[in-house]
Amino acid sequence: METKRTLGRTGIDVSALGFGCWAIGGEWQSADGQPLGWGKVDDEESVRAVRRALDLGVTFFDTADTYGAGHSERVLGRALGKRRADVVVATKWGNVFDEETRTLTGADDTPEYARRALTASLRRLDTDHIDLYQLHLSDADPARAAELRDLCEEFVREGLIRAYAWSTDDPARAAVFARGEHCGAVQHMANVLQDAPEMFALCEELGLASINRSPLAMGLLTGRRRSGQALEAGDIRSRPPEWLQGFEADGADPRWLARVDALKGVLTSGGRTLGQGALAWLWARSPHAVPIPGFRSVAQAEQNAGALEKGPLTGE
Repeated sequence: METKRTLGRTGIDVSALGFGCWAIGGEWQSADGQPLGWGKVDDEESVRAVRRALDLGVTFFDTADTYGAGHSERVLGRALGKRRADVVVATKWGNVFDEETRTLTGADDTPEYARRALTASLRRLDTDHIDLYQLHLSDADPARAAELRDLCEEFVREGLIRAYAWSTDDPARAAVFARGEHCGAVQHMANVLQDAPEMFALCEELGLASINRSPLAMGLLTGRRRSGQALEAGDIRSRPPEWLQGFEADGADPRWLARVDALKGVLTSGGRTLGQGALAWLWARSPHAVPIPGFRSVAQAEQNAGALEKGPLTGE
């Protein structure tokens, strides 16, 4: 398969598979104690996993300033080290957090905050520029977003970023950012259980990259979840917020697991693991798709990267 994608009109090439760095941020929480991470994490293993992914041809890493309240950016920056020039780094802004207590404290959509957040992300990532800077407030006001889009164009002129995007599931909002010359993508949820036809159509029409978060449905499409299998306390899925579908307080929703079982035969075709098949479905779904599965170990990095060799599912 074609193992490269271009971020819209920007001319920036990325591997067709990116890696999402939410999980490697470790534990963090909302002000009321809701877990927002994926549980405990071993930073040394995270660093090894990032480097292994690089060796296997993954050149696109997506994080956010708020993941682990700054910790994900620090770990990614350290893992990339001297190989920073070989990769495309995406991060996000818009959420406000306390690094000391690892707590999400609010949101800020002002241009002033955007500049402060960018400066802080550059420092944590130990880099002089960010390749793709993404607004992390999915339902921000479109008029304010237009202001932030114009500010992102300033950041491009200043050499602080190369391109920008909005992380949102609303095609109308994504279209606001897409009017900017250096908008390269939209990041949105998409997986074989939760299709996003309008967003894929928008990316096709406007020539944007479709960066797919939750490509493995928060782990449901890895085949490792069982009904009634509890999750560790620091894992967001142990107390699923309203937007997180497929999980209940005592683990994976049996109805969703039944849907995964029904797809197993198709997704594991061609010697794929279930997760590799889920990624292959997204590549078959759209030539613009860049899925960004999460990872916490070298083994997960190897399994996800293994999907590249097998390529997309056939039309059939």
